[in-house]
Amino acid sequence: MRLTIALLLATSAFAGREVAITIDDLPRGGDGEPNLEAMKLMTTKLLQPFAAGKIPLIGFANECHFSDGVKEILAMWKAAGAELGNHTCSHPDLNTTPVEKYKADIEKGEKLMAELLGHRPRYFRHPFLHAGKDAETKRAINDFLKRRGYSVAPVTLDNSDYLFAKAYMSALQGSDGETATKIREAYLSYMESIFEFFEKRSIEVTGHEIRQTLLIHANQLNADTIPQLIEMMKRRGYRIVTLGRALAGC
Repeated sequence: MRLTIALLLATSAFAGREVAITIDDLPRGGDGEPNLEAMKLMTTKLLQPFAAGKIPLIGFANECHFSDGVKEILAMWKAAGAELGNHTCSHPDLNTTPVEKYKADIEKGEKLMAELLGHRPRYFRHPFLHAGKDAETKRAINDFLKRRGYSVAPVTLDNSDYLFAKAYMSALQGSDGETATKIREAYLSYMESIFEFFEKRSIEVTGHEIRQTLLIHANQLNADTIPQLIEMMKRRGYRIVTLGRALAGC
């Protein structure tokens, strides 16, 4: 009887998990050459499961990266039903960038999206997740973001997917299919360990599991593994939700 009750309680908690999927560094997260056609192919593959399944998604863009064709790539995200967020224009580090220069980069990084959406993006994410090296810097940027109507998008499921992505692209470019397969398999196992770690960590910190926000990057590795990543989340009992829902608390 005790075992049955314990299993029912565990199943109930497991089934109630929620996660928002956020993808940074649009149009592409640094794993390949700035080739527009290659970016279109990668983007199409990355977005397909979300569009087909009507799965919530938000992409955070750096509009100054790969200037030729950026608007076209962002339009693909919009057409797939994804939300767009500001990740600055050139991905500066707030720990080493003067506040006024950083503000200007935020403004510059919203222009194409404002044209596409008819309004500024709702969400902002700090590059490198650096929100300010001291209280004064953090307060100045937060006040600036609030005046422009932004909500900051934090992360609860952080990881180093970009390291796997670079090795994966190197294998693909070297026509080393065996190594590419091993990297994909290792990456999927690694990502499940990230979920497991932060699920436990949330209980340690808050006493219960929280709504999670996953950060990954726009690259070929994630384009090639996103169906398996989504399946892993569902297998772990997650419902994929909007960023707004994830930020609303538990």
